[in-house]
Amino acid sequence: MTTAAPTLSLNDRVADQIRERIVRGEFQPGARLSEVALSESLDISRNTLREVFRLLSKEGLLRHVPNRGVFVAIPSMASIMDIYRVRRMIECQALAQAIPQHPARKEMREAVDAQRALRAAGKWVEVGTANMRFHKGVVALADSERLNTLFSHLLVELRLAFGMLSDAEFLHAPYIDMNASMLERFEAGDMKRAAEMMHDYLTHSERVVLSVYARRMSDAGMEL
Repeated sequence: MTTAAPTLSLNDRVADQIRERIVRGEFQPGARLSEVALSESLDISRNTLREVFRLLSKEGLLRHVPNRGVFVAIPSMASIMDIYRVRRMIECQALAQAIPQHPARKEMREAVDAQRALRAAGKWVEVGTANMRFHKGVVALADSERLNTLFSHLLVELRLAFGMLSDAEFLHAPYIDMNASMLERFEAGDMKRAAEMMHDYLTHSERVVLSVYARRMSDAGMEL
């Protein structure tokens, strides 16, 4: 007997749409969200949108500034470090314990192919989105819906961190070939090496993001 998937409420559906727009890089950290424009584009009432804003503010994705409005959150250095700590725990273990015939391999392969095509077209923000698709595929190797849900939320926060970096090519270009190499080791059945490569990948990525983040915050005269 198949259990039907629960139907999402309007608030949950709208919240998912806003999260997805953050993942695609449409909403940048620190940007003010227009209640009028967003309610019109989403075809919902402003009261509904305010409820969604409250939900996403609790998740740390938005922040309300009295008398000024609602803004996309700017992640802290501590939150970025925590995101990468959790990613290492999840992604490295997912690769180490997976089987090369896992269906998620198709998602990973399609993501790598998309990254290469987008690189050739110079669409670097979209390369970042395809990169997130690759890593969602890695987490799917663990066959855990809880981990999939947790990781989806982490990716929204991670996109906010990426949004602090103005040069998308600098941020994403090195990892296209890294993803391809990891996938090759995975498909060859060398799970141990694939997991080691993921650990090195995440460590390198964290250092780059934190370095550029710190420099940008310093230039803006903001505390870390």
